[in-house]
Amino acid sequence: MITGLAHIGIAVTNLEEAIALWTKVTGGKLVHREVVADQKVEVAVILVGELRVELLAATSKDSPIAKFVAARGAGIHHLALQSTSAQPELDRLKSAGVRLIDESPRTGAENTCAGFVHPKSLGGVLVEIVEYDKP
Repeated sequence: MITGLAHIGIAVTNLEEAIALWTKVTGGKLVHREVVADQKVEVAVILVGELRVELLAATSKDSPIAKFVAARGAGIHHLALQSTSAQPELDRLKSAGVRLIDESPRTGAENTCAGFVHPKSLGGVLVEIVEYDKP
């Protein structure tokens, strides 16, 4: 079941500059940072109130984020919807005829299970279904 907005993913060209900008402008706090090697991305999470802003920087020229930035420029990459359980949610969407990028969740930043819905299914918006690991 989808329970709300988990985070907003923003593609950036320079992670250090983006962290400085987002913390200065929003008053938010850097709460997490990691490299997700299989996605060729470095992630920094800025907490702004209760909203998580996920800054995404490519670690390789052939990463999905590098391709996104080359095609569209830096900016909003995706919206992540929080789910109580990612796999059943992806199954539900598939059975409803929604086009998926991931039919099974993959491991994402912050030890999440995450799967992406194809932007053509949601009016051009890339949507991530994400299940955060329980503490």
